Amino acid sequence: MATVLIVDDEFGIAELLDAVLSDDGHKVVTAANGRQGLARVAASRPDLIFLDFMMPVMDGPAMLAALVADPETCGIPVVLMSSMPEETVRERASGHAAFLRKPFRLKQVRDLVEGLLAGRGGDN
Repeated sequence: MATVLIVDDEFGIAELLDAVLSDDGHKVVTAANGRQGLARVAASRPDLIFLDFMMPVMDGPAMLAALVADPETCGIPVVLMSSMPEETVRERASGHAAFLRKPFRLKQVRDLVEGLLAGRGGDN
């Protein structure tokens, strides 16, 4: 069982991801913005992070930059999520393992989780 952190200010998306990943056997932790997300990372040491691009308080690019700059967290794979095209997102954010365009299909989420956790030991 892996621990997955979902950082998104859209409660419907966070709840959907929580339900799907919990049903798949993962422990899910949620946060509504990047500042809360960083606190959850410190407390839960997630194996994978789903991170929304646009949020209040601290947005996805700022949280991602903090994760990448910290030797303790730079190895955690991050799935950056946005309704904007990936090319637009890449202009402001780097260091993520994958990009998930909203709206997404649940199969995309499950495939990303499976692929990113393979070899990390988080899915046992």
